[in-house]
Amino acid sequence: MIPSLLVANRGEIARRIIRTARRLGVRTIALQSEVDTGLPYVAEADESVALSSPRDFLSIDAVLAAARDTGAAAVHPGYGFLSENTEFARRCADAGLVWVGPSAEAMELLADKAAARAHMAAAGVPVLPGTSGLASADEAVAAGADLGFPLMVKAVSGGGGIGMGIAHDPVSLQRAARTALSRGGGAFGDARILLERYVPRARHVEVQVVGMPDGSVRAFGERDCSVQRRHQKVVEECPSPAVGAALRDRLCAAAVRAAESVGYRNAGTVEFLLDPATEEFHFLEVNTRLQVEHPITEQVHGVDLVELQLRIASGEDVPADFPAPRGHAIELRLYAEDPVRFLPRPGRITEWVEPNGVRVDAGYAANTEVSPHFDPLLAKVVAHGADRADALARARRAVAEFVVRGPQCNLPFLAELLDSPEFSSGTYDTGVVDRITARRKEN
Repeated sequence: MIPSLLVANRGEIARRIIRTARRLGVRTIALQSEVDTGLPYVAEADESVALSSPRDFLSIDAVLAAARDTGAAAVHPGYGFLSENTEFARRCADAGLVWVGPSAEAMELLADKAAARAHMAAAGVPVLPGTSGLASADEAVAAGADLGFPLMVKAVSGGGGIGMGIAHDPVSLQRAARTALSRGGGAFGDARILLERYVPRARHVEVQVVGMPDGSVRAFGERDCSVQRRHQKVVEECPSPAVGAALRDRLCAAAVRAAESVGYRNAGTVEFLLDPATEEFHFLEVNTRLQVEHPITEQVHGVDLVELQLRIASGEDVPADFPAPRGHAIELRLYAEDPVRFLPRPGRITEWVEPNGVRVDAGYAANTEVSPHFDPLLAKVVAHGADRADALARARRAVAEFVVRGPQCNLPFLAELLDSPEFSSGTYDTGVVDRITARRKEN
């Protein structure tokens, strides 16, 4: 096992990685900016390094300097920040650091949605009709005339839903293309876009994969991530209410094929768009890192995905057999945001009381500050039950019991969602949040 680990992240995911690493006897090193003083992850690490500014979480030079100065043997990037930055992975290797993630070569191929889409089609993984590598709005409009509408417009690079938009005609395609070109270029330095056939009433379903040291790939079932606002996930569950045993086998087989085709090692997620009416699914992308929603897979499948990541990166053997899936899990993302318009609301937390009977992966506590410099995710509430009804009841109870005072948070929205007939029945799709907020306005 690696002797020491620099966690190139902050908040709840840094805390979660540190917890497993310390259990395995690994010395942990945290990074902190001036706004992170007093956060739990800093106190729980064996050592911390002060960065000169919050922006340094995105500075390869600053992170590598911290690793060098502390004698770290390995780097875990968590999610966000530099986690899917190919140059960072390569420079870690060049510096003699163990990279806790897939190879830089696999990351590079999969980071480019256009290249990944073409690669997966060649590997026999289903992809939506579309076109990629477009460099202008006029090119998009010309391609759209051949593809037909409606269409989804995406930036070729990056994630987080940045630049995504739906076009129903040439005029809206021109507008959506310009937005994606601008935001993709600004956020990721890549102004290319791609078009894909838009699937109404679709569900966003993803498969957790782990590339093992022997070259095999293991799939740990699927997660449903269809509850989204502005193309960003808010609630996830495992398994998906829309997926039966036969469809699950097909999804997992496709995900394994996708990962094997790039020689994938370590943990990753293969994302699909599912039409529940036809049970047809199509490849979206591969996230070459640990996902925010990984705890629900851990709860259902009885694994510690961070432990697997660390063992694989260390070159250790991992178990050949894993526990059978058990029960159902729902994850709720607790944000410091206006529960109506979903706008960030940073500030000082004056009271913080976590509910009992559920897993809470929290980045904050009472008397800590939510900074405007970072994503406003406060915590993840993970309810695990014998079945979906049990997990849903536990999730409702947890939301009712959770107390956060100081900044506004989205607990009222989460309660509204959990009580909505659409979510309760399990028949929702990616438009569920928009429909709930539209009904609220009508009333």
